Amino acid sequence: MESLMLARIQFASTTIFHFIFVPLSIGLAFIIAIMQTLYLVKKKEVYKKMSIFWGKFFLINFAVGVVTGIIQEFQFGMNWSSYSRFMGDVFGAPLAIEALLAFFIESTFIGLWIFGWDKLPKKLHLACIWLVSIATMLSAFWILAANSFMQNPVGYVLQNGRAETNDFLAVITNPKLLVAFPHVIFGALATGAFFVVGISAWNYLKKRDLDFYKRSMTIGLIVGIVSSLGIAFSGHSQSTYLMGAQPMKMAAAEGLYEDSGDPAAWTVIANIDTENKDTSMRLEIPYALSFLAYGEFKGKVDGMNTLQAEYEELYGEGNYIPPVKTTFWSFRFMAGIGGVLILLSILALYWNSRGTLVNKGKFLKILFASIFLPFIANTAGWIMSEIGRQPWIVNGLMKTADGVSPTVSAGSVLFSLVAFSLIYTLLAAAMVKLFVKVAKEGPYEKQKEDSSSTDPFSTGGLEHATE
Repeated sequence: MESLMLARIQFASTTIFHFIFVPLSIGLAFIIAIMQTLYLVKKKEVYKKMSIFWGKFFLINFAVGVVTGIIQEFQFGMNWSSYSRFMGDVFGAPLAIEALLAFFIESTFIGLWIFGWDKLPKKLHLACIWLVSIATMLSAFWILAANSFMQNPVGYVLQNGRAETNDFLAVITNPKLLVAFPHVIFGALATGAFFVVGISAWNYLKKRDLDFYKRSMTIGLIVGIVSSLGIAFSGHSQSTYLMGAQPMKMAAAEGLYEDSGDPAAWTVIANIDTENKDTSMRLEIPYALSFLAYGEFKGKVDGMNTLQAEYEELYGEGNYIPPVKTTFWSFRFMAGIGGVLILLSILALYWNSRGTLVNKGKFLKILFASIFLPFIANTAGWIMSEIGRQPWIVNGLMKTADGVSPTVSAGSVLFSLVAFSLIYTLLAAAMVKLFVKVAKEGPYEKQKEDSSSTDPFSTGGLEHATE
């Protein structure tokens, strides 16, 4: 296998694995901040216990996420040196700000939050977790600013064979960034919300600590339904944006080789024949694609064949059609899961408010399984965004094949791919083991006889810290 394909596989695997942790950190930090705010307002000890208990999951996830992020960024210089030379002036600034500003805020105030229980004034301690939550979102903003340039290059000049920033304000107000950032944040909040909901549902089934988990479930479901609806509305904004900035991605996401009719129907499922460039056996919703693309129930969408001819005139001969099946189905996984999350939130919130959710065993098992749905949707959305941009690594400026390191052999990439995969496997196993341990211990784990720790995050210290 050639080095280009191995480098792409490595980038995809490391980024997907890292992106498991980022949304969960953002979502849990926000939910924990809400719980601690309720503790300050209502002065009920249970909300403090909730903040500490769910904080354990957050800290485990954050620690593993930091490690995976370092590995993920390391490969830019290793496997993609040509890309780094071309994009370094633009790409470097947002990444540096993310590390020097957002990550430092996260790290500093996480430490103050962990060790500040009963030491800092309550309002100041609460401010620490809110600053952590804001910083996690700022991290996402700066990373997306860099990625958005790859989707829609703005604020730059080409000089000496490199893209150099000449308008930093344009980079951080990129139209792609402005539609992507809310979508990612809502997705992250849904990830954290359904993690809380799923763990709470598991304890409903066990009939353990029902008052604690009912309160957690309620907060998770409220955040879940708001964020799921936010995903839908922000996703619509992204679709409208794609029509103007990346029409080929939009056409691939719909499996449209030929121009649609006017109005355009949205395809739910279809059989896609990439060899003959044909899509058959469509199950369609009339008018829906026009609404997604233009916000109104009229307007046609150009097909990939039409766009291919236009791109050849602009950029020269070559294939400008991305992997269609991957783009098509990843979009449907993302959109379909979003609809399922909305439905689950509404049903669970209704039954939980009536006190009957605890008796619905089969539905609780579905809620427990729903922990994984936002992770799948987040991954599918990322795949659709990145694969749908191909063959470009920087849209309209540099092709992916031109961004790979020219002197790195396929053997070297394969070795690092295997090594990173092994590291990630060990990290995943450790994280799952710790998550299961914390979940089984629950929020009221008894103080160990041989422990005198007052650290609320130490093993067995939770009950002592909240007495």
